[in-house]
Amino acid sequence: MKKIFLLLIIIFLMTGCGGEKNSNDAKSPKYSRIITVGFDEFAPMGFTENGEVVGFDVDLAKEAARRMGVTFEFKPIDWSNKERELDSGNVDMIWNGLTMLEERKEHMTFSKPYMDNRQILLVAKDNSQGIHSLGDLTGKIVAAQAGSSAEAYIDEDEYLRDSFAKFKTYRNINEGFEALSKGEVDALITDEIAARYYINKNHDKFEIVEATVGPIAEFGIGFRKGNTELRDKIQQVFDSMVKDGAAKEISEQWFGADLIKSSR
Repeated sequence: MKKIFLLLIIIFLMTGCGGEKNSNDAKSPKYSRIITVGFDEFAPMGFTENGEVVGFDVDLAKEAARRMGVTFEFKPIDWSNKERELDSGNVDMIWNGLTMLEERKEHMTFSKPYMDNRQILLVAKDNSQGIHSLGDLTGKIVAAQAGSSAEAYIDEDEYLRDSFAKFKTYRNINEGFEALSKGEVDALITDEIAARYYINKNHDKFEIVEATVGPIAEFGIGFRKGNTELRDKIQQVFDSMVKDGAAKEISEQWFGADLIKSSR
């Protein structure tokens, strides 16, 4: 009888542990741990200010974490090796103005697109080089961030790239803006959202050339390839934020307009 009793206790404990481990609830032990969010210095989406990680995407992520009842830890990553950052488990997802390029979809699992964006030209305020279109970049020194969609577009257009005197890439977009302000490059190709944010803070340094580089892109949240479980949890929460207007409110705080795409 004692052996049967002990056997029943063991079976009960094994069943209980198994049920807890396989729980798909967002607040289950699997999701009560810290979830790491990879980001790069990319204002206004995610950047460090006075020692604190802030930004539009950061605020969206914090609201999602609050609703899930979990903790998100924002971790700086090497943007040019973002796929490896996910694959290695260094971060669980990337939520930082990540463009949904087709080649990236081969290595990541994406959320639904939540925002549109395009690549544009940024030049010094005086525009002494007379750059008013893509054609005016012939013989000029042009820059972009390494690993960015801007670099990907230029790499695909060999004719355009070969027309440059030189094409330079920088580790992060802040270095690109600094190079432009110092006259080390003639034009910077970057995301329109980032460009407009920097112009608002530096009216006397830069101006936008109304020339779109490549197609209009979409931002999405990137996850380790095949990690649909976490993707679906985040997507469900984000959809609720769109539905009840929380995402719109955050967008208006950062951009003065609702730039969030409707849930589809």
